[in-house]
Amino acid sequence: MRDHYRDTRKIDPTRGATMGDGTPNDQNRIEIGPTQLAFREWQTAGLQPPNLKAMREFRWARLTRHIVDRGYGGLLMFDPLNIRYATDTTNMQLWNTHNPFRAVLLCADGYMVIWDYKNSPFLADFNPLVRESRSGASMFYFSCGDKVVDDAKGFVGEISDLVREHGGGNPRLAVDKIMVAGLRALEGAGFEVMEGEEVTEKSRSIKGADEILAMRCAMNAGETAVAAMHRAALPGLSEDEIWAVLHAENIKRGGEWIETRLLTSGPRTNPWFQECGPRILQDNEILAFDTDLIGCYGICVDISRTWWIGDEKPSNAMIYAMRHAHEHIMTNMQLLKPGVSFKELTFGGHHLDAEFQPLKYGCKMHGVGLCDEWPLIAYPDQWVDGAFDYVLEPGMVLCVEALVGAVDGGFSIKLEDQVLITETGHENLTTYPFDPALMGVG
Repeated sequence: MRDHYRDTRKIDPTRGATMGDGTPNDQNRIEIGPTQLAFREWQTAGLQPPNLKAMREFRWARLTRHIVDRGYGGLLMFDPLNIRYATDTTNMQLWNTHNPFRAVLLCADGYMVIWDYKNSPFLADFNPLVRESRSGASMFYFSCGDKVVDDAKGFVGEISDLVREHGGGNPRLAVDKIMVAGLRALEGAGFEVMEGEEVTEKSRSIKGADEILAMRCAMNAGETAVAAMHRAALPGLSEDEIWAVLHAENIKRGGEWIETRLLTSGPRTNPWFQECGPRILQDNEILAFDTDLIGCYGICVDISRTWWIGDEKPSNAMIYAMRHAHEHIMTNMQLLKPGVSFKELTFGGHHLDAEFQPLKYGCKMHGVGLCDEWPLIAYPDQWVDGAFDYVLEPGMVLCVEALVGAVDGGFSIKLEDQVLITETGHENLTTYPFDPALMGVG
């Protein structure tokens, strides 16, 4: 008997004890991650996976520094994506968005505690930066009923003890999102509740070296999934059937979910923000989508394309709108470099034709990381003085947007690229081509 458990219970039997990202090569591991398919594709593409240990330490150190710099005793997080950023742990992410049963407290000295579902205290065991795992952060009515106030007081009692020990007793506590009973309990215990989202959004806005590696890998997997959807997008299929391909290909590579249902065809592309449904794609019409995809490593792949499906030539109006949208994002992208103010991005660059102004996208650009993130770059007519008085920094990643369609025009063109701010300028991380027929070159 020469077969050993250590040899057979591996994700990839051709590797040693760890995968390319430094995680255990163990099919029984707790942490989720990319599949063998994704690793093979990344190797073929010459991509280097991130070192997840280093990525986790970068995020933890960055959050801790933001807490200390603001003079806070700690940061209390309930948002599942902030928890993912701080700990790299997951637990029923979508369910948790509307049933906040998880919490993380990061104290000013770096001591970090997670409150998880009572039957899953082991989910953070792989990350030594999480010093304790507890339960009892639920303060929503479904879970606590008419005793929610008592539960909130009990939870806040634990917070008080931890801040006393690891936050110097500093009552200034940043909180991102919290139920009403929890907020009242914190204030009743003498805490001065500070704006936690400002802390987490600013922390998350600058990506470290390994986060950028993770994003490159996620982008490769996401665009491969988009290509599979493109091949499947044939007349006679419903929007839902086409959209399902993107979901399946994302999951096959270790991706996680898709935040929206923004895929429509033909006249349903105008106005934008209708969600995909049972409409059957017809021959010789457009198909437009916005991925809003949470992919490998929990990284958001947020790109948009509009395709012409058919053998005939698109209308001249469609070609003009497509070229106009392409010019919009490419011209605006050229503004991106360190030191440029958000206000310059708002008021500079390309201006959409008057007929396209009423239906333009909700922002000109926006940050991206684990999801759509700060900053938001508004259009000139949406600028608010004092709201976004900051500048671009290396390590930020922005999605550059274009939505071009006229009121009652019968169609819209949606384009979006994901762009990294480098030390000297920018790098477009998006490689998926623009539809040649709509560009008038097909």
